[in-house]
Amino acid sequence: MMFKKALALIGLIGTTSIAAETIHKKNLRAEASNEEMSGDMEQLDLELTLENGDRELFPLLPGVKCPTGHHCRARSDAHPAMSQMQSPMANSLKNSLKTPLAMQLDWSEFDNTLQTVVTSGDRCTRRAAMKRAAGMAAGLSAATVMKPAYAAETKEVKMGSDSGLLAFVPQKIKICKGDTITWIMNKAGPHNVVFDEDAIPAGVDFEKISMVDGEQIGDEGETFSRTFDTVGDYAYYCEPHRGAGMNGMVTVA
Repeated sequence: MMFKKALALIGLIGTTSIAAETIHKKNLRAEASNEEMSGDMEQLDLELTLENGDRELFPLLPGVKCPTGHHCRARSDAHPAMSQMQSPMANSLKNSLKTPLAMQLDWSEFDNTLQTVVTSGDRCTRRAAMKRAAGMAAGLSAATVMKPAYAAETKEVKMGSDSGLLAFVPQKIKICKGDTITWIMNKAGPHNVVFDEDAIPAGVDFEKISMVDGEQIGDEGETFSRTFDTVGDYAYYCEPHRGAGMNGMVTVA
């Protein structure tokens, strides 16, 4: 039951990050810090119904508004100065877990990760922090989850649409630095992936990320993968079908 509570708290991270973007855009971090130290910042508890039917309260970080469609209750308890406090979400989880996990978890790093989820205005930064927080709550070490590869994802692009059109699906895709794209041979092949050396970030070798020397894949289900470590836009095409407009774009943030 305690572990389910931990997972439920991590599940709130994605919801609270939406409200956090508003805080970031209004540039309230400094003001929020001062209010929190003085005890004036409103803090809410999110009321959720668990799978077993029990209703429980889970604390949101100070200043985070109640997510749309949910019911929250205002808290009246005072908090110590910022220099002596952890986020309410981290404190609640720490107090709930009476297991070896609670003893081995790096609570300081976990708290920093939760704060990043809430305050960062960058989508990729929030996504990585969410994964790391979930990993630590599941028992992984901070050293493991802080490795760049831990937060990376793999996205898929079809080569040829399901209806047989000569197209990459999706034609444009946005990923985070360190992510991998896997192109999957789907229809109307053979196809390949060749990056335009004049339309990729400076310093990137187009041959290292392209299928070169006429290499193609033609059997349905065959794949080609590349990892992107440089931020920027990457234009590419299918060499056999470039004239038919089979072009793609990768944006790495």
